[in-house]
Amino acid sequence: MMTDASSTTSHDNGYATPFSWASSRTVSVDQDASMLSWGSGSAPSLPSVDSDSQTETRSISDSIRSSTMTLDSSLYHFVQENGRTYHRYKEGRYFLPNDTAEQERLDLQHQLFILAIGNKLNIAPFPRDPRRVLDIATGTGIWAIEFAVQHPDSHVIGTDLSPIQPQFLPENCRFEIDDAEDEWTFSEPFDFIHGRALMSCFNDPAAVVRQAFDNLAPGGIMEFQDALFPMNYIGEPPTESALYRWNNMMLEGVTRLGRSWSNVQHYHRYFEEAGFVNIVERRFYWPTSPWAKGHYFKTVAAYFQEDMLTGLEAMSLKVLGVLGMSPEQVREFVEEVKKDFRDTSIHAYLTVTYIYGHKPGLPA
Repeated sequence: MMTDASSTTSHDNGYATPFSWASSRTVSVDQDASMLSWGSGSAPSLPSVDSDSQTETRSISDSIRSSTMTLDSSLYHFVQENGRTYHRYKEGRYFLPNDTAEQERLDLQHQLFILAIGNKLNIAPFPRDPRRVLDIATGTGIWAIEFAVQHPDSHVIGTDLSPIQPQFLPENCRFEIDDAEDEWTFSEPFDFIHGRALMSCFNDPAAVVRQAFDNLAPGGIMEFQDALFPMNYIGEPPTESALYRWNNMMLEGVTRLGRSWSNVQHYHRYFEEAGFVNIVERRFYWPTSPWAKGHYFKTVAAYFQEDMLTGLEAMSLKVLGVLGMSPEQVREFVEEVKKDFRDTSIHAYLTVTYIYGHKPGLPA
């Protein structure tokens, strides 16, 4: 049940403990107009192959590896499996871990999502700071915190299944442990609802979109940012590669887990059916390695590659496990997939959509 009452979790001594996080920051990435390969708010074109793919890559990769922070996940008890920890609240609903390694990856992924759109948190325009903001599946809370800092007149609430968010927060930001697929019972509507990287989160994303619409004020905006899976390729798909097989096996695995990674392509329809108007969708492309031409694509590729290299094992353990693979077999296969992520002769990329729509009516 989603409410306005902040949820806390207690230590064994019975005292409620606030959220904890070592630090919060956005890594600044210098960008000039030449770095961004599009204009007038449109998405960039598909990447093209660079015959000299290593020229700009090393310095970009080095800066990425030093850009993440260490998060404190020691406050709460979690479920342990295969050397990783997972959320205990509604155990099993989300099949990625929540330990320190995963938190650091999520914060790196945050940089990737904002870098792709020119160091912005969202593409939806606001005439003024939205008064009430909700960030569903907030993860480490980094998006919610940064939005609160950048919009001091907004009050931001972030919700998630895992209590891994920070202790020291802006006064206009707070977190709740909650499931966005439960009935929403907030006491007031929101002016902006945000969700990102939701592909693995929900059994019925269309229902979540409908609940979000019902909990927006007239004129309110919702924006989702998410990946379209599986990956695509420039040229003929490398069907014999570990990367290609991993994509197909992951799709089969999540289906057996009762989820679908193909829902993102339907977001525009979900928005329309819920009642949203003036829907805008932009698609961006993340190469798996620096095979693509241009500083923009090489920078995005460096972040995306690091994100995947650090997250492949966590993504694969449970999903490929339902296909009958042992943890040792998964880890061995993942090493082969990592080699393909580094291989600049494999011209793979992930399509990522940023979509927002308005609830009809005039803002109060």
